[in-house]
Amino acid sequence: MTQNKQDKTPDGLVVVDKPAGFTSHDVVAKMRGIARTRRVGHAGTLDPMATGVLVLGVERATKLLGHLALTEKEYLGTIRLGQDTVTDDAEGEITSSTDASGVTREAVDAGIAALTGAIMQVPSKVSAIKIDGKRSYARVRGGEEFEIPARPVTVSSFRVYDVREAVAEDGTPVLDLVVSVVCSSGTYIRALARDLGAGLGVGGHLTALRRTRVGPYGIDAARTLDQHQEELTVMPVAEAAASAFPRWDVDEKRARLLLNGVRVDMPAYPPGPVGVFGPDGAFLVLVEEQKGKAKSLAVFA
Repeated sequence: MTQNKQDKTPDGLVVVDKPAGFTSHDVVAKMRGIARTRRVGHAGTLDPMATGVLVLGVERATKLLGHLALTEKEYLGTIRLGQDTVTDDAEGEITSSTDASGVTREAVDAGIAALTGAIMQVPSKVSAIKIDGKRSYARVRGGEEFEIPARPVTVSSFRVYDVREAVAEDGTPVLDLVVSVVCSSGTYIRALARDLGAGLGVGGHLTALRRTRVGPYGIDAARTLDQHQEELTVMPVAEAAASAFPRWDVDEKRARLLLNGVRVDMPAYPPGPVGVFGPDGAFLVLVEEQKGKAKSLAVFA
């Protein structure tokens, strides 16, 4: 669905192809101007250096964001072997340089295999992870010494598409790997770059990253901010709910009860949110099963 500039802002999801240099909050601020509403939120974040898919909710669709199954994400990136940085990506100061010209493809493949599957990952210190209630990056800026505990993540696929010999600005021979990663939410691609380099004994960091998919939303559905400025493209909230959740069609009586918060008996569905649609096809409410009855999560009618 598109919106002309004189139309009222529709409820729905907006898929943005985030530009480099923008924080996720910058994108939200820009979208508030484009959509002419303060009610804009984002599902998940992307580092400023990264580009690609960022899912936003506009108006009532902001209530969907916390319930969307956006647990699997897909990326294309470039890992530089031979240099470590403070941030584990190209945004940070280089802390060490090591000749990586002797690293073989077989060693790279073995290192990547060790980082594939269900693994324990230590997030980058310059990140938004909270340690005892304080953001990790704030502790780094304050000069604190601390450790971040490892967390379980799943890397479903980690593949190398190209290996390029290069020379860094300081003259160090390095290797640039063009990679793709499919992983669970909460996985840090720059931490994968760091750990791959550490395992190979030469250090590593991320030099480029593009997110190509979040859950069911791929880069083909994304539009740049300039394109949205020209013509805002919105997936209506009912369409978004129908594509993201199991559908439960109810009669008028059940619709009225559910809209008033009454917990009625509901059919069996897989665990998770269920979208309730009225007899006229309108999206009414998001519910979840609790002891055989429908518990309301968010009302949309």
